[in-house]
Amino acid sequence: MKLKERFDKFIAYNLQNHPQANTELIYENPYQLLVAVILSAQCTDKRINMVTPTIFMDFPDAASMATTDFDTLFPYIKTVSYPNNKTKHLIGMAQKLVKDFGSVVPSSIDDLQKLPGVGRKTANVIASVIYNQPAMAVDTHVFRVSARLGLTSAAKNPLQAEQQLVKHIPEAVISQAHHWLILHGRYICVARNPKCGECPWAVFCKYYEKNIAG
Repeated sequence: MKLKERFDKFIAYNLQNHPQANTELIYENPYQLLVAVILSAQCTDKRINMVTPTIFMDFPDAASMATTDFDTLFPYIKTVSYPNNKTKHLIGMAQKLVKDFGSVVPSSIDDLQKLPGVGRKTANVIASVIYNQPAMAVDTHVFRVSARLGLTSAAKNPLQAEQQLVKHIPEAVISQAHHWLILHGRYICVARNPKCGECPWAVFCKYYEKNIAG
């Protein structure tokens, strides 16, 4: 199957079956999503959704988080992965957000990456989910699934995978495609023992063609 046909089938299937795909993180405003995405690095959305309600209640905006200290914030975060770094990142992020951006979460990927704890993946999530920009955030799920499907080829890092994906996915559906790939990797195309027998994408999957069907 040629690359264009693979992309066409991937997009057509998901537009029909998952037109409203979105993040599983629970949030009510850009600040809350930014906090949640920073916390979610190498941690499950389920865990993050368990800890964020209390954080959002006691630190409802950037100003309140910017004025707290490590010892106060850490207990809220101690059950997630890398709590020490994430506590420091959240406080630093909030302080810079207040100081440099008037407490408004920026829409520019470059500006977002100036915030502590915000790398390209996190910046792309915010730009995509909040500002509906054609940004493709590549996490471990997206990196793995896109390679298995054959949508990317020999990508050595997330940036290369991102560049290959956005080259072939129409801008109008890039933000949705990000969620299609993440959710598929989370529940079907898992890292070990992918559930190929129940995968609706098998008909256009390079991994399936090579390792199962053939």
